[in-house]
Amino acid sequence: MTTIGLTLPQLGPVVSASLVRDFVQQADEMGFDSLWVQDHFLYSLDQSGDYGGSAASQPDVYRSVWAPTEMLAAVATWTERLQLGTSILVGGNHWPAQLANRLATIDRISNGRLSVVGLSVGWSEEEHRAVGVDPRTRGKRMDEFAPALRACWGDDPVEYHGAFFDIGPAIMQPKPTRIPQFMSGMYSKAGLARTARDFDLWNPGSIPISNVVSLLDDINSLRPAGKAPVGAIYRLAQQSTSGKRMSVEEMTTRVAECATADLDGVIVETNFCSEITTSAAWLDVLSKLEPLVDAAKG
Repeated sequence: MTTIGLTLPQLGPVVSASLVRDFVQQADEMGFDSLWVQDHFLYSLDQSGDYGGSAASQPDVYRSVWAPTEMLAAVATWTERLQLGTSILVGGNHWPAQLANRLATIDRISNGRLSVVGLSVGWSEEEHRAVGVDPRTRGKRMDEFAPALRACWGDDPVEYHGAFFDIGPAIMQPKPTRIPQFMSGMYSKAGLARTARDFDLWNPGSIPISNVVSLLDDINSLRPAGKAPVGAIYRLAQQSTSGKRMSVEEMTTRVAECATADLDGVIVETNFCSEITTSAAWLDVLSKLEPLVDAAKG
């Protein structure tokens, strides 16, 4: 069965604690399966390189982004059913040992509902430099990031030694109640090879479902022997960062295609919808998405 989830209200000036709480409770009542966060923390006024989305430059909504792990910790107390995930945390914004502790804490607060940890290399050179990470090393750093994070959740004493991360031997508690699935948001040739080696899921978006299936076959052709095939959770934006809009009917069709292709899940992104200028508008956009729930269930 294909699960269906929602990105939380996280971007832009409208976000508030009361809005997020109301959104979570409405999503729960509507029958969605999961809630997701993303990861940026500054809006550069002098951007180097290309923006990683579909727009020519970083959208204004990124001028305010609530922190992902703190949001999930709060959300964990506002629902007892919905699964929680990250789509996507930027590896360069974090360090595996500290992130392991934050995520394990979220899992414990939510009684084991942190189901997926999504990671990618990111695109913002300014964010990397702001946390003391050389953006030129982001790929090689990610080669170590997922293995180091897994090591932190292994049996104590934990230990990982690499070119970028030097951990332990040490005691690291708490552990998550179960090891979440690791999801890749990478698309480059090196990133897809990394996905095949270190991840359980892939997080494509925008492309046709037939392309997702084809690329999954390519990823799994690189998969080490003995590992279960990499699955996919599809990211579906109601409005893209470039402003391209999908109707609810079109989105429902895409979700049904995901279910027919037996993808693991769909994440519905609404943070970029231009009509969201108030809390009421956020909840109104959500209220119209119920057909997607039915489509995911088949």
